[in-house]
Formats: sequence, C-alpha cells, structure tokens
Amino acid sequence: MDAIIRGFVMYFILLILFRIAGRRTLGQMTNFDFVLLLIISEATQNAMIGDDYSVTNGVLVILTLVGIDIALSLLKQRFPVAERHLEGLPLVLLEQGRPLKELMYRARVDEQDILSSAREKHGLERMDQIKYAVLETNGGISIIPKAD
Repeated sequence: MDAIIRGFVMYFILLILFRIAGRRTLGQMTNFDFVLLLIISEATQNAMIGDDYSVTNGVLVILTLVGIDIALSLLKQRFPVAERHLEGLPLVLLEQGRPLKELMYRARVDEQDILSSAREKHGLERMDQIKYAVLETNGGISIIPKAD
C-alpha cells in the first residue's frame, strides 16, 4: 500500500511541478535539459520505491502511475474544464506581426523562439510576415503566415 501512496503523491507533485514550469520546459530540450530530466527521474524513482526494491513493489508503482494517467485522461475527456486546468490552452504570442509582450513574458518565450519556429516551418525571416504565433499545449510554437 505504501508504494501506491508514494506513486500517487509523486505523480501529482510532478504534474504540478511541470505545470508551474510551463510548456516550454520540455518543448525544446537541450542536452542539459535531458540530463536534468534523467536526474529528476532517478530522484522520483527513489522517492517512489523507497527501500523496497522487489518486483512486486515496482509493478505496484508502475500500475499506480499508469492508472492515474488513464484516470486523468478519462477525466479530461469527460470534463473539458479539467483539461483546461491540466493541459492549459493554446496561447497567442504574436498577432499581425506584433509581439504580445506580456503573454510572451509569462510563457518565457522570446522573439527569437518565434522567429526560429517561423524559419523552420515556413522559411519566414521577419515578424511582420507572421499573422499569428501560437504556443501550443505541447510546448511547440505554431506559425500562421500572412497571406501574400
């Protein structure tokens, strides 16, 4: 029972932590971000498993994590309000070539992030070529170019 409680607690701590950290935290991972993620996973594993390294305890923790994930996905499917709180909503960062500075600041996205996405996806070089830039719930930036 201890493994189930530990798994439950760690799942929600990580959910809250990554929700606070923002969408861009894992949207574009650097080498350091990858190493940090590995360290976090090791610390999380130690917190969930404790001193019991048995197969049974490991299976209980895995079943708990997967069960919570399935339950939350069903909750989000049934109640859109829950999805908004757990996943967030897409956020418009740039409108008609004008950066929305306050929203960009809160999302920790700068103009270079938007221009990088615009170059990669559409070959656009300037902000005035972009109709909308949207920070998606997965951390990616969608670009809608202006019509010629």
